Amino acid sequence: MSGDQADQAREACKTREPHEQRTGVPDTPVRETVLSDPRALRAYAHPTRMRLVGMLRREGPSTATRAAELIGESVASCSYHLRMLAKYGLVEQAGGGQGREKPWRAVAKYTSWPAHSDDTAVDEAAVALSTTVAELYFERLTRAMEQRHRLPREWREAEEFGDHQLYLTAGELVELRERIRELLGAYDGRNDDPALRPEGARIVEFLRIAHVAPEDAL
Repeated sequence: MSGDQADQAREACKTREPHEQRTGVPDTPVRETVLSDPRALRAYAHPTRMRLVGMLRREGPSTATRAAELIGESVASCSYHLRMLAKYGLVEQAGGGQGREKPWRAVAKYTSWPAHSDDTAVDEAAVALSTTVAELYFERLTRAMEQRHRLPREWREAEEFGDHQLYLTAGELVELRERIRELLGAYDGRNDDPALRPEGARIVEFLRIAHVAPEDAL
């Protein structure tokens, strides 16, 4: 998930349409796709589909054949899942090629969905999607830890692995969340423009997770 992935923390539901009407194929993805249809939420709650979207955001337009090589799935599987993602406005054909050699690209850089909905179907589908995302986060984190010994010492010392337990009001949590997003936003431009990346820069996955402690937490 890079973009995948990520694209992918639960956001407050936006007041605009999830998929704006567009003509032609834009040169660059829009910033965000908002999912509010329970069918789209359920469709996206699939590990392979999330990996495909994240791969397209990270690598750029790719065919089903190339996608299969990058995520370790069959070409037939990638082709099917890409069509399902296109059905719900998450990817689109980039133009050129034929059949499975047609390139696909992500429609947006990020995907968001409701943090809460009074519609039970939407709320349940959103929770299921967030749970799938959390499982993918854990999978990627575990893999990173297993491969950590391969990193140079400076990177092992630079990485962050820890947590904080804080007493906050809901308003304070929102304020803290926005301050963190602002700090991270200073580096966003590097994702689109390689010229902005300093020598030695690498892709770093920075997880943003803050939740009320479960009542039965020790």
